[in-house]
Amino acid sequence: MRRLSRVSYCLLLILFLVNALQAQDMKPDAARLYNSGNQLLKSGNYNGAITDYDKALTIEKDYRIFYQKGIALKKSRNLEEAKNAFEDCLKTKSDFEAAYNALGGVYFSMGNYEAAANNFEKILGISKNNSVKTKVKSNLSLAYTKLGTIAASDGNSTKAIEYLKKAVSNSNYDAAYLALAKIYSETGSYDNCIDAAQNALKYRKSVGKGGPYYYMGIAFKNKGDLSKAKDMFTQARTDATYRRTADYELTALK
Repeated sequence: MRRLSRVSYCLLLILFLVNALQAQDMKPDAARLYNSGNQLLKSGNYNGAITDYDKALTIEKDYRIFYQKGIALKKSRNLEEAKNAFEDCLKTKSDFEAAYNALGGVYFSMGNYEAAANNFEKILGISKNNSVKTKVKSNLSLAYTKLGTIAASDGNSTKAIEYLKKAVSNSNYDAAYLALAKIYSETGSYDNCIDAAQNALKYRKSVGKGGPYYYMGIAFKNKGDLSKAKDMFTQARTDATYRRTADYELTALK
């Protein structure tokens, strides 16, 4: 299975275009520094932007300033401080969807996938925008897939399946289906393995074809349908990643 990191950045982009939030109702001196920080952020001067946001925050603790500071910190790869800024933003405005998404993205980048999922879940609980919910569900799917693959690596198949089923319930993520197919093949749930592998092929975007066919081959072999197993392994061997293991299975079936 291809590494999830190959798709994480495109799925975890900030979904809310709030960089141009107006400084309405903000104290004039804070607004001036806020706007200056936004210009510096736009030009790529992240440290300069952070300095202006900090100055603005000494005048007024406005959620928009905390949020923009968090964006600047995240862009400068200061993830811990970015996390703190987004948390401060949410303390000031607890229903600000963009901050939950940004905080979830920071936690994801830090490898805390459970916290990332929790923040994405909060958006689903407060947002009334179906388009936003659909996009956030893609982020949730990625976070739960990470949790599932970690649980599988730790040998906890039950927990892995739980996480991966949450992943595909939020979005038809091919890598999650493939991970499910692998676990089901290892735990003897062969019908479930076939279903998951077929879905991995149906929604395929980030995984190769070899994996789904290989695990279907394993399932059919163990179900006693050797003809279908051979067909699946023959398909799997066209993928270089699975060629050796597929050839081994084909040789064993002769």
